[in-house]
Amino acid sequence: MLRIRSEAPADISAIRLLNELAFGQPNEARLVDALREAARPFLSLVAEIHGEIDGGIVGHICFSPVEVERSDGRKVEILGLAPMVVLPERQNQGIGSKLVEAGLDACREAGYGVVIVLGHPEYYPRFGFVPAAPRGLVSEYDVPEPVFMMTELVPGAAAEVQGVARYHEAFRDVE
Repeated sequence: MLRIRSEAPADISAIRLLNELAFGQPNEARLVDALREAARPFLSLVAEIHGEIDGGIVGHICFSPVEVERSDGRKVEILGLAPMVVLPERQNQGIGSKLVEAGLDACREAGYGVVIVLGHPEYYPRFGFVPAAPRGLVSEYDVPEPVFMMTELVPGAAAEVQGVARYHEAFRDVE
């Protein structure tokens, strides 16, 4: 039985290991640790399986603050989804989809109107993500336009976030 819940302190080592296994390197695990330490808000959810011999945490997603610098000088805070990970042997079972859906609900409940992601353009549109550049939002990073996407959690919220999206400083340390 799959359950999505907020991260607990006892989950930290399992989340670190999960990120290292799925990405094959420690960079994303270090990013999550740095965001947990410094980013506010930091929304972090885990997917766990109960009732199976190999149960435990099989997925993780987190959201951290992104500042949008508008052309009029105002700054607006939105959230960025990154990273999202599912244990390699549990991929393609709907766990990632459940994490994204629960995460977007948590962002909405926290009062955020827009979430961005740098991700697979074939995967994220099913959750309402669309290319951000045609809507006036660009990434601070030089990335292909189709991979920088946004979703509007509150109707009309995207109109307020036209400008340059700047991720939390912890992202600058990721290779």
